Amino acid sequence: MLTLFDGQEPMSRRELLRVGTLGLVGLSFSSLLGVKALANGQPNPLTGKSVIFLFQQGGPSQHETFDPKPDAPLGVRSVGDVIPTSLPGVRFSGWIPRLAKLAHKISVVRSFHTGNSGHNIQPIVSDSSKQANIGVHYARVAGVTRANSGIPTNVVLFPRSVDPDVPGPEARGNISATGPYSKSYAPFIPGKGGQLQDDMNLAMPRERFFERRKLLAGLDSLNRAIDANGEVSALDDIQQQAAEVLLGGGVSRALDLSQEDARTLALYDTSRYVRGKKWNSVTRGTKGYYNAQAGTLGKLLLQARRLCEAGSGYVTIHASYAGVWDMHADQNNLNMRDGMEAVGYSFDHAVAAFIEDCEARGLSDKIMLVCCGEMGRTPKLNERGGRDHWARLAPLMIYGGGIDGGRVIGKSDRLGGEPITDAYNPRHLISSILRTVIDPGQLRLIPNAPKEILELLDHPPIAGLGLS
Repeated sequence: MLTLFDGQEPMSRRELLRVGTLGLVGLSFSSLLGVKALANGQPNPLTGKSVIFLFQQGGPSQHETFDPKPDAPLGVRSVGDVIPTSLPGVRFSGWIPRLAKLAHKISVVRSFHTGNSGHNIQPIVSDSSKQANIGVHYARVAGVTRANSGIPTNVVLFPRSVDPDVPGPEARGNISATGPYSKSYAPFIPGKGGQLQDDMNLAMPRERFFERRKLLAGLDSLNRAIDANGEVSALDDIQQQAAEVLLGGGVSRALDLSQEDARTLALYDTSRYVRGKKWNSVTRGTKGYYNAQAGTLGKLLLQARRLCEAGSGYVTIHASYAGVWDMHADQNNLNMRDGMEAVGYSFDHAVAAFIEDCEARGLSDKIMLVCCGEMGRTPKLNERGGRDHWARLAPLMIYGGGIDGGRVIGKSDRLGGEPITDAYNPRHLISSILRTVIDPGQLRLIPNAPKEILELLDHPPIAGLGLS
């Protein structure tokens, strides 16, 4: 545990410098291997690209997103309107109008299935990923932090990283799982209630992670004192990197949305979709889950973009509290129509804003965005107007990372229940993701390259994305 200050008794300089590993970013000797290998002239397996995985826990409906089945019978086809997209002959659900206008920039997979019908964090962590968060594999190659900035390479964002007043993180499954690797590769999780607070006793004003002026002022003073007497230069690699993380402020700057232009903040703002108590007819509504998702999703995507620009290579956004995409129409969940109003419009706005922002900034080749959940929904509406769990088909959208946009990959059957061509599963998706950030050929040239990662890369990617 590490106490920086508690309002009465500040941490001593000696105590800070004695820290060899920090829960803040999971620093360890292994976190330095990636950069040391490159410094020694070995092949560079990193492509320089980043991936953001937006996880829609609960199971988004394929019919109410990218595969509306307008010609199917009533009770099967999408609830609500079906609208044309920017691609000739391709239609999306009317719940995602902004993404429909950007269809030429994205790739949609209509034959993806997870083989999973339970609430968990598959495909982020599953047998297909060797029971590790996908970003953990990236961190195993890249190192846990960037040597020049201390930016963590693998991050998980919950809504509390942008709003401390919303309900706390709730992932069904261990989103920090490291599978066959050391726990030092676990993702960095900022925000109240996350790993940062579990691993360190940040005895600062505890109500708000971003109220950090006193912390930064204290660290700045400590930084000057250390520089004056040269103590940092005497630290070993691990301790020096740990100190740089705390003293450099790179993580804080990347997380701080106040650094953004007001017009950019307005672009990502999804607060207009917060409906007060409108959704309180079901348990998730009274707990504030729908409004928390609606109000934070845009900011989370902006924060993820800032982290990628700062050096993070893999960012998981877990914005879906306890399955807000779970639309059974029962006492816990909304029906499809109300559910899509509660979370569909904010999803559409936030993802469209991210795409427009990346296009304007020239980041379309540098950052990949993946959007999917752990499963899809039943082809037929239940008697209450909801859809139940479905393992045989799930929506999948991918943007950026240098892949070709304007693609509709694969095809589902007439009712939208299962693939009839080019069936893809999480192993195909994981291979596609890792090939975006890791060059398989270069990795194979490195002695003792992790066999687990090579095995994941050996699996074919999703055809049609332009990945070799």
